[in-house]
Amino acid sequence: MVDFELSASEARVLGCLLEKDMATPEYYPLSLNGLVNACNQKSNRNPVVSYDDNTVLEAVDGLKEKQLVWQSDAGRVPKFSHHFDKRFNLLPRETAVICLLLLRGAQTPGELRCRSERLYPFADLDEVQVAIRSLEEIGLVRKLSRLPGHKESRFAHLLSGEPEQDAAEGQAAAASPGPSGSDRIAVLEKEMEQVRTELADLKQAFTAFREQFD
Repeated sequence: MVDFELSASEARVLGCLLEKDMATPEYYPLSLNGLVNACNQKSNRNPVVSYDDNTVLEAVDGLKEKQLVWQSDAGRVPKFSHHFDKRFNLLPRETAVICLLLLRGAQTPGELRCRSERLYPFADLDEVQVAIRSLEEIGLVRKLSRLPGHKESRFAHLLSGEPEQDAAEGQAAAASPGPSGSDRIAVLEKEMEQVRTELADLKQAFTAFREQFD
């Protein structure tokens, strides 16, 4: 059960730390500069934000108070990492689902499977459902009402309180023609994201390399 509520910036920072821990462990923990870049990434983010250093530091402080993030001062620059999976005793597949929900909002199991490849390679939709059920049982995830024109229901995290149904999204879905639901869109997005994430990782690697000489 969740005994805290994350702000939007805290949710983004936590999601970024989870993502980089799983996808690019060689560049983790993250420096402040790396964490700002991860928060402001234009790929794999919804919404896209433009946080400055102060916004990210305030979010980090809030996450420290909630005992979800810690700071290491052992190197030349402070580095940040999370304890989220240990606090809730999560398996990697469950951590991957929470990470995606933090970074991209409510999603269907099909979307989660398509977007999780770099975090955790789900074998099939059944394994995604198993992870979701585990997260529901411990109060981290909730099923939302199915949108008109969509085959699958969406799931949202509960780390920022009770999720709200997006009325505008529901109207847009109702107006769109039937068979082109979220699963089909997710498959198309996957091909584009593979290129975008490779570029984002290259940028992250270059940033980490440059910081060694700052």
